[in-house]
Parts: sequence; C-alpha cells; structure tokens
Amino acid sequence: MPRVLMLYTGGTVGMQPSPQGYVPSAGLAERLAAHLALDDSYRLPTFDVIEMQPLMDSAELMPAAWNRLVALLESHWAHYDAFVVLHGTDTMAYSAAALSFMLGALNKPVIFTGSQIPLGEPRSDALNNVVSALQLAVHPATPCEVSLAFHDRLLRGNRARKVRTQGLDAFDSPNFPWLAELGISLRFPQPSALLSGIPNFAPITVDDEAVAVLPLYPGMSLRRAKALLADESLKGLVLYSYGVGNPPSFAGELLDALKAANERGVALLNVTQCAQGEVVQGAYATGAALNQAGVIAGGDITLEAALAKLNVLLGRGLSGLALRHCLKSAVRGECRHTDQ
Repeated sequence: MPRVLMLYTGGTVGMQPSPQGYVPSAGLAERLAAHLALDDSYRLPTFDVIEMQPLMDSAELMPAAWNRLVALLESHWAHYDAFVVLHGTDTMAYSAAALSFMLGALNKPVIFTGSQIPLGEPRSDALNNVVSALQLAVHPATPCEVSLAFHDRLLRGNRARKVRTQGLDAFDSPNFPWLAELGISLRFPQPSALLSGIPNFAPITVDDEAVAVLPLYPGMSLRRAKALLADESLKGLVLYSYGVGNPPSFAGELLDALKAANERGVALLNVTQCAQGEVVQGAYATGAALNQAGVIAGGDITLEAALAKLNVLLGRGLSGLALRHCLKSAVRGECRHTDQ
C-alpha cells in the first residue's frame, strides 16, 4: 500500500483559538486521526505526520523555511511514495513556487494544502482539503511535480495564487488550467508536460537583501525608485508594472535608473499587475523602451513565482547570462514567455 508523509509547517489548518486569536498548535496528527476515525469511508493511504519546529503562521515564514522543508523531504524521500505539505494560506503560493524551483524534476508528487477555517471549527474546509490531497497524492494520474490542492482542485504550484480572503475557493491559477478537478470522480483534464527525474535537494543561500519588488502606481516617488535601483545589495528586482508591462517614463529617468541597475548586474524581471494575461514589451513605446534597458519580460508568471524564482536562482549562485537565460525560460512550467 502506498505511504504518504505529511509535513505540517503551521497555518490555519492546525490552529486553535487563543485569547489573541488563532495560533499554531501542536498535536495535529492526533486531532486529524480523531476526525478521520469518525468516517471510515475515505479509504485513505497510510500516512505519517511530522510537525516542523517551530510551527509558524505562514505570514512569518521566510525563505530559510524553504531550506528546512527541502531538507526534511530529502531525509524521507526514499521511504514514502508521495508528500503532502500542510501550510498556511497567506504564503502557500510562494512556498509551492519556491520548492518547484528548488527541487526541479520530481519522481514523486509533492502537494501543498491548507484551509481557510481550522480543523474542528464549524464549517471547516480543513478535512476536505487534507483528504483530497491524500487521495491525489497516491492517484496514478497525479503529476510528479509540486502542486497545490485546495477546494476540490489541483493547481500547478508555481502557477497558483491566493485570490480570495473569505471564500473557501481561495486559490486559483488564472493563467494555467487546473491539473485536476475533484467532483464525483477525480478528473485530470490534461497530463503534466513536465519531465520527471531525481530531485535536487541542495539548499539555497538566503539573502534577504538580494531581491525586491518595485510596484508601479500613479503618484509613485521617482526618488525612492531610483534609491532602490541604486542599492548595491540588490541582485534581482521584480518590476510590478501596468497592463502588458508598461511603466511611467518620468521623462526617461526611471528607464535610465533601470538601465544602470542592469549594467551593474541586477536582474530585472517585468511582471504584470493584472490577474490574467502576460507582459508584452513592445506593444507600447513605454514598454518597448524596457527592452533597451535590459528588463526581461516575465510573460504570464505570477508575482509569487517571480519572487520565488529570483530567490532560488540567486540563492544557487546564478548570475549574468546564465541567470538571464533562466529568467527568460520556463524552468518548471511557471510561465509562457513572449519572445523579447
């Protein structure tokens, strides 16, 4: 019988009430077993639960935790057939994307899930999401990649976004089809196009100063934008732009600052603020000027995946042309790029 390892990082799924509100709580394995024992119709695979220490709200989760997750996966990889990561919803899309880039090709599924309402609370979605993840983990059609199971859908991990704060259907992948849909039966609309292989468990070097986001908005400060781009500790920047990738020109001063950062070796990745669609640098004159400044068009990559990708690539020591090549390419199915 297939065996699944469940890694619990913290987050709403296992939280319990406190005078200060919901907080991470140990003992999830026992509480989960008690709830599953109430109904023997799930026919679930054998699974074990490991609680990471310390448990944390996902809002507190930083890239160092990605290394801890990968190390745990490495130490147990040979002994289980699939893995489920129980994670808080706030940063789940970031972690799922990061692990997709860190691990690379996989020969076993790694499925993230969590909940909007804690296990045991009225109307909780926790049990359904956990059961779905376990069933998907051992289903023969489930792709061997990092994915995210939530509210009866399976999403590619580096394509997922949290799109609702209150709805139980909190996650979607606006620019990519669902990998599976759980209705009366499990339906897999299309097979994964990602190649399988032996995962890479090497940790990344964590540098909290290396990556930043420059959001564009009416009334933004050119001085602050130029100061960020001139920061010597900056190695990668996500330009969070309008529409198909358009920035304000500031009479050419912002473009000059971007060009200077690029010439200094900073990787510049252009990501649209729109939920759907892609960056097309060249559709408008303001966007076309970014090509001359060395800015890379991010295609339809999400902000979460862009930040995770930059952190992982830089954390693996990539720079220069090698870094630019990876940013222009779909490393793990995270984007569809236009030719820029």
